[in-house]
Amino acid sequence: MALHCNIAKNDFQEGLNSLQNLTNKKGTMAVLSNVLIESAPGGLILTGTDLEVGLRLFVPAEVKEEGSITLPSKKIYEIVRESGSETLSIEETDNSWVVIRTGLSTYNLAGLASDEFPEFPQYSEDSFLSFESHIFLELIEKIIYSIANEQENIYSLTSVLFEKEKRDDKYYLKMISSDGHRLSIMEKDVATDLDGMNLNEVTLIPKKGIQEWKKFCEGRDNIEVSFEEKQLVLRDGDAVMVIRLKQGEFPQYSAIVEAVQLENCLRINRIPFLESLKRINLFTEDIFNTIQLKIENSEMILSSQNADLGNAEDKQAISYSGEPLVLGFNCRYFIEALQVMECETVEAYINSNNSPCLMKSEEDIGFISIIMPMQL
Repeated sequence: MALHCNIAKNDFQEGLNSLQNLTNKKGTMAVLSNVLIESAPGGLILTGTDLEVGLRLFVPAEVKEEGSITLPSKKIYEIVRESGSETLSIEETDNSWVVIRTGLSTYNLAGLASDEFPEFPQYSEDSFLSFESHIFLELIEKIIYSIANEQENIYSLTSVLFEKEKRDDKYYLKMISSDGHRLSIMEKDVATDLDGMNLNEVTLIPKKGIQEWKKFCEGRDNIEVSFEEKQLVLRDGDAVMVIRLKQGEFPQYSAIVEAVQLENCLRINRIPFLESLKRINLFTEDIFNTIQLKIENSEMILSSQNADLGNAEDKQAISYSGEPLVLGFNCRYFIEALQVMECETVEAYINSNNSPCLMKSEEDIGFISIIMPMQL
């Protein structure tokens, strides 16, 4: 049957917008650049996938004739976005072509048959647990910046390690990310009983999946979550996201944390420190963003130099009573960690001139950032 429907612009645009990051990628399967549109009672089901993450959602519409088709995701979104009318009409004609009418405008758009579109992954209904969305937003926002990029070719580090834990009759969810030069850990206690959450021995969620998980949570009060052996399923009513899990190992991050002795501590106001780092970063070399930190008594001297531009120096007041230290670090790593923290005062632990820096605070409960030093 040929699809024919009327749909409100705002509803259609919102649904298509949610799918844009999963489509529009050039690849060997042209249909993956399309959105699957299927009729359903009272509306349409929209589906997009890049084979790593899939999203299916419902939008209300007046369905005149049942049917299904795939249309170029970016182009149909642009048509809807630029529409000057509050409603659109979509009517399938011959050979997967559709006529789109909106206000005084008419578009003829070529699609592809719906049977060319990958089948949406099957999932079990038995193991969903309900959570407040802000829990995952807080977890993700604290660790997303230190996930390795794909081009770095460290397979397991392009994913986030997801764990659950029970301590003192309380349940915790934890996310850990690292790019080999820094490590971010965030945990939150949850009211949900996690005994029914079936995690793998090593549960790795790809970076793209983490990014889309964050977007799925935004604007939602609660979501349902289910972990299966090879996939993670997120659900809110008629909206379902399936994320394919990665296979592999993850570094023993607990050993890295334990290697930093929590004795030699300096305290510094976060915002002035962050602003100082941004100033010093103006004169770092683009590749490594190396800066020097000279720490002694109640002062930290930050310095950087650039072979083509010159050098810069900035001083910050600190609270410190340990031995003098001189270390090199990637300035950008400090900036990105401090930007996700919310505290007034940062506690930084550094054992020696060659040791990593561990940052945390009493206000950023559950968060730890570890940054490896660089040779000066």
